[in-house]
Amino acid sequence: MHTRRTHRRIRTGSTRFRAGLFAAALLATACSAQGASTSAGSPAAESAGSTEAATATLAALPQATPSALAPYYEQKLAWRDCGVPGFQCATMKAPLDYAKPTEGDVRLAVARKKATGPGKRLGSLLVNPGGPGGSAIGYLQQYAGVGYPAKVRAQYDMVAVDPRGVARSEPVECLDGREMDTFTQTDTTPDDAGETDALVDAYKKFAEGCGADAPKLLRHVSTVEAARDMDVLRAVLGDEKLNYVGASYGTFLGATYAGLFPDRTGRLVLDGAMDPSLPARRMNLEQTAGFETAFQSFAKDCVKRSDCPLGGKGTSPEQVGKNLTSFFDDLDAKPIPAGDADGRRLTESLATTGVIAAMYDEGAWQQLRESLTSAMKEKDGAGLLILSDSYYERGADGGYSNLMYANAAVNCLDLPAAFSSPDEVRDALPDFEKASPVFGEGLAWASLNCAYWPVKPTGEPHRIEAAGATPIVVVGTTRDPATPYRWAQALAGQLSSGRLLTYEGDGHTAYGRGSACIDSAINTYLLTGTAPEDGKRCS
Repeated sequence: MHTRRTHRRIRTGSTRFRAGLFAAALLATACSAQGASTSAGSPAAESAGSTEAATATLAALPQATPSALAPYYEQKLAWRDCGVPGFQCATMKAPLDYAKPTEGDVRLAVARKKATGPGKRLGSLLVNPGGPGGSAIGYLQQYAGVGYPAKVRAQYDMVAVDPRGVARSEPVECLDGREMDTFTQTDTTPDDAGETDALVDAYKKFAEGCGADAPKLLRHVSTVEAARDMDVLRAVLGDEKLNYVGASYGTFLGATYAGLFPDRTGRLVLDGAMDPSLPARRMNLEQTAGFETAFQSFAKDCVKRSDCPLGGKGTSPEQVGKNLTSFFDDLDAKPIPAGDADGRRLTESLATTGVIAAMYDEGAWQQLRESLTSAMKEKDGAGLLILSDSYYERGADGGYSNLMYANAAVNCLDLPAAFSSPDEVRDALPDFEKASPVFGEGLAWASLNCAYWPVKPTGEPHRIEAAGATPIVVVGTTRDPATPYRWAQALAGQLSSGRLLTYEGDGHTAYGRGSACIDSAINTYLLTGTAPEDGKRCS
């Protein structure tokens, strides 16, 4: 996720079930949260400005559950009708602070769809679509609970918990709808001191809003704490081990669980994997390069088609990028109408978000071509605004989900900020622009947001080995924009029992996106426990 905004799901006409498509956002925070606390007393792996990967390793927690946590592990859930046919919901309590479990609770929303049979029940399968900030319950009810393969749904209770601070689980709120509209339109490629000050002020207002809304919770929404919540849920559900499918940031959450509880780790699928050893600046830089890789793939496809507004047959991907950058520059100087009932116009920042959103799924490329054509030739920005709004989860009523707020809250707690000042961003601009001539400048400035966060980070970059865990399947897509393929290679290499499964293709994540080879390998693993051979490749 990230560059520091959030990763959004883009809905297209495809009927394939899909893992959550969450991406680096441009103003809020990176979509892939990284880092979490290592063992007590371990040295901080990297400073905020470092670009080197960490060597510290996440330490496992004691196998015995502390007596102070017994009331949480022994609670009984009161299941009720969700209002969605076939699904049940409940509320689970977890300690706000695991170091002080008697000093307050956080209430977490849980949902399930019981195994349909026939066949032996294999326990619960927990799912998470990423973000951080994506609603796992929404994902379960809209996709996983109805779209995962029938054999998987027949033998597993499909389960989701919205992590603390997310969606139905005491959501963090920061801005109202109009304030968020203003925030998403803020110029993230400042040309002068005034525009730089305006961007900094936007980050500060966002952070202040989050701090005012949830001053206590904001200190306890880390990935480590969310992973510990999953272990409470595992016990409450009566499962000896946790079975789990996580996408994007969900891979970091799942890997963190394995690192903390290797003896309780069951069948884990980590799709679109994160590398937890990276400090924020390097993570954001590598993700910027990932979006450039995805854009190059889009550009090569675009110029082969008669409806490509960025160049015709024979146009180089480099020139396609220059043409898009020129369009962004025009919008920076003069936004265009977007047919919006609230009077919003298509700005450079909103257009960039719309383009980035379409990089998550090649199924959205046609929609992007059509939207760019309307904007560039007809001065109608409605199509790109729709893509941007979908990315931000902005509703027709002008309200936003809490995706962006939770995304920032988790990311800024999990890792020291990528940059501490505008001067540091300016110094790093050449590296970001080299990584992506199209998106580099905006994504570099988007990495500044955590500098003004009201809560100090509690995490640091670290390796996750999960020694003693059963085989864990790590899935990487070679041209993934949000979670570069190298990250899957890195995580699989860190995990003692990691098995790397590669999808040679485009888009974010691989399971359920059209590759029979990928789906067969993962389904076999979930149903039989037989992991694919390490290094298996699919197309």
